[in-house]
Amino acid sequence: MTIIDVAKQAGVSPMTVSRVINGDAGVRDEVRAHVREVIAQLNYTPNLMARSLVTSREIRIGVIYSNPSAAFMSELLVGVFEEASTRAAQLFLLKGEQGRPPTREAIQGLIAQRIAGLILAPPLGESSFVREIIREAGLPVAVVGGVAPDAVCVWIDNDRAAYDMTRHLIGLGHRRIGFVHGNPDQTASIERLAGFRRAVAEEEGLETQIVQGDYSYASGLQAGEELLGSERPPTAIFASNDDMAAAVVSVAHRRHLDVPGDLTVAGFDDSTAATTLWPPLTTIHQPVRALATAALHMLIQDIRGAAPKVDGKPRVMVLEHALIERDSTAPPRS
Repeated sequence: MTIIDVAKQAGVSPMTVSRVINGDAGVRDEVRAHVREVIAQLNYTPNLMARSLVTSREIRIGVIYSNPSAAFMSELLVGVFEEASTRAAQLFLLKGEQGRPPTREAIQGLIAQRIAGLILAPPLGESSFVREIIREAGLPVAVVGGVAPDAVCVWIDNDRAAYDMTRHLIGLGHRRIGFVHGNPDQTASIERLAGFRRAVAEEEGLETQIVQGDYSYASGLQAGEELLGSERPPTAIFASNDDMAAAVVSVAHRRHLDVPGDLTVAGFDDSTAATTLWPPLTTIHQPVRALATAALHMLIQDIRGAAPKVDGKPRVMVLEHALIERDSTAPPRS
């Protein structure tokens, strides 16, 4: 008999059962009474070793990631490690390949390491496959850069950030603007595209081109070739992350175009890629380290029962973004 069996019988989440067992707040009295009744009926006995993980000084946290942007993941992992060092948390990392989640066996193997909670880096926070495995294990989870039910969620307002950058490009005088879309299966990508479209809809007479990418440098190369090889190429290109923006700059150089004299390029994230190429990128600063730090902090609160929430409703923290203007943007040639 496991906590999953109790949750199914009671018609609640495993997290709710865990809160009732540990005497945590945030559970309605009628739900608490019902869960206790089911526990008695099933003669369920909590796993004392698993409970000791929550109350012991050191907490084991799993981090599952599979992001095509090495620069983004580097910042996120640094943030997680820095916070873990101050929280007596031991980290266990599991990596998927090429944006895909790890196998079920790999995730279950990670959980078997007596993990008390999990952090999901984008895009895995929106993977129903991964979340189902975690739900079956009854573990608390924190999602970075996405929103998932019954989870701690930390992100920025991607719609507003993309809107701000697009209005910046329009303000420079650009009338032909290209946009490189990120992975369409991710909420962040959808919101960045929505922010771009909202900004251009406010201005008459603009020509826009939208091409598909997947946040990888390789997809940025393809997108850059498509945009700059079109009949009326844009004078400004806004890419959904810095890796793709850096690839667009590379394509422009290969075509003997000056950036920003002939072509303005803007990115998103403010990763190391934004400052290590020439010219350095104008971009949206996404505080990736701070996102990771907040996710781990809130997850540990959840594990220790210090942050009650309504069942099925995500606990969301939205951090501020900033538009960082560097040398890759300028008004179009007259």
